[in-house]
Amino acid sequence: MTEALLYEQDGGVVTLTINRPEERNALSDDVIFDAFLSAADRINKDNSVRCVILTGAGKAFSAGGNVKHMRDKEGLFAGSPTELRQGYRHGIQKIPLAFYDLEVPTIAAVNGPAVGAGCDLACMCDIRIAGKSAKFAESFVKLGIIPGDGGAWFLPRVIGRSRAAELTFTGDMIDAATALDWGLVSRIVEDAELMTAAKDLANRIAANPPHALRMSKKLLREGEHMRLDSLLEMSAAFQAASHHTKDHAEAINAFFEKRPGNFKGE
Repeated sequence: MTEALLYEQDGGVVTLTINRPEERNALSDDVIFDAFLSAADRINKDNSVRCVILTGAGKAFSAGGNVKHMRDKEGLFAGSPTELRQGYRHGIQKIPLAFYDLEVPTIAAVNGPAVGAGCDLACMCDIRIAGKSAKFAESFVKLGIIPGDGGAWFLPRVIGRSRAAELTFTGDMIDAATALDWGLVSRIVEDAELMTAAKDLANRIAANPPHALRMSKKLLREGEHMRLDSLLEMSAAFQAASHHTKDHAEAINAFFEKRPGNFKGE
């Protein structure tokens, strides 16, 4: 059986590829949900991982939920309202929780349409790079449903409340240029250069001390809901720990010696 989510590591960079091109990388069953959870757990436990790239196989990043399954009331979309609610809570909603708790920086390399849950999945990443053919749609309303996987939380934090509301209420699709203008992505590259650009960025991130990357990401996450004085207290504790790492000493030496640092996560 073909793996639903490919896991490949090169140095400190892990590339996760949703591997269902025949379904436009739909997110509709426990196989793919469990694969994401397993990958996230593996990444957090592996201190050699410093950055993650997420992309899709074929010509789509992810088309979101499988509309055929919706029509046929199967898989995630089967059962009574109570069963559906539990299916969401113990199914696709595991992905936003797992991605939010990833300790290392994440990059979405959006290689084609990112629709519905696929758009939300891209928003779960810290950084988004788009190929020119990328398109984005928060299209749930077009199917008479709502963002069931956390999009109402992620999207406004990425592009602001007004534009998030526009995308959510219209279900309109926007192209890569509009996504760049709205801040949904940080850059656009030629489709053929997407993974090269993503890996270059990931390697520039991974070149830094891993403890500083993980703690910096934690502070950014906590800063979304924490009071300033509480965040400053947490920052002071993290900074005190950082000053006593071997990687900090190596970074200082590399700075004065005008050379790249050799960081080992110590």
